[in-house]
Amino acid sequence: MRMIMLVQFPVEPFKSFVRSGSIGETIQQILDSIKPETTYFTERDGHRGAILVVDLKDASDVATMAEPWFLAFNAQVEYRIAMTPEDLGRANLAEIGKTWA
Repeated sequence: MRMIMLVQFPVEPFKSFVRSGSIGETIQQILDSIKPETTYFTERDGHRGAILVVDLKDASDVATMAEPWFLAFNAQVEYRIAMTPEDLGRANLAEIGKTWA
């Protein structure tokens, strides 16, 4: 299942990784491990953050993809279900509407 993964980094330890010069290596190691479809780094609620699109094959993948961020950065991680237009089309909203109208 395709999910949007929202990561928010606290000031520490992120700042220490930046100062030590190891931030790029650490982030790349996590990205190589979880293999997101796409990744964007951005601001989230006034903090450093990232938005990733990931594919979960099993519920246990949540831990596999979130733990590296928790362990390396003490980050907050949230997930949102993501549907393509094709996914939404397969939902058969017209039939659901008839059933629940």
